[in-house]
Amino acid sequence: MSQNILVVDDEKEIADLVEVYLKNENFNVYKFYTAQGALDCLEKETIDLALLDIMLPDLDGFTLCQQIREKYLFPIIMLTAKIEDIDKITGLTLGADDYITKPFNPLELVARVKTQLRRYTRYNKTEPQPAEYDDKGLYICQDNHKCLLNGKELSLTPIEFNILWYLCEHKGHVVSSEELFEAVWGDKYLDGNNTVMAHIARLREKMNEPARKPKYIKTVWGVGYTIE
Repeated sequence: MSQNILVVDDEKEIADLVEVYLKNENFNVYKFYTAQGALDCLEKETIDLALLDIMLPDLDGFTLCQQIREKYLFPIIMLTAKIEDIDKITGLTLGADDYITKPFNPLELVARVKTQLRRYTRYNKTEPQPAEYDDKGLYICQDNHKCLLNGKELSLTPIEFNILWYLCEHKGHVVSSEELFEAVWGDKYLDGNNTVMAHIARLREKMNEPARKPKYIKTVWGVGYTIE
């Protein structure tokens, strides 16, 4: 069955180009030039991945990403003409799974889409036996992708869940940013990549973790992260 890709970009030429390349890979494409059109589509169609431009005429892509994350867990890739790190980090902390800076190679975009879909499918498939972690008030179950903290369910994105799960799997060991990135994102880690740091910060925020003395996800400076 073909997967459904939501494309939101007010630059018609770019949206049309992306649509052509995705359709050539047998994806179904739902293309919109406004955020509202995309939100209306989500109420009617089942979407497997979204490509969101940041600069939209009615609602910026960051806000759109945040609103999507309130209801949906499918992967989100941000399309941005901005190159500042703060813009990339903003998108990631609001729930985006990846970003591509314009101008981009359409073939690279298609490859990123396929990578995110494979990862999402792999981490969300049902296992024969549930795998879970339960300690110090933190409960996380891979079988149903639920995470509870002191009995209260946390609303985590797939990436956030996978980061936390990987750290729990390696409880007592320090996991480097490089290892965490390559395990969760499936891509090669490059120096200066702040993606892991941004997602860890967002996770701690959702867990109400104090920045200086976190109870669960602890930073080992110069080495990585650990759950003891």
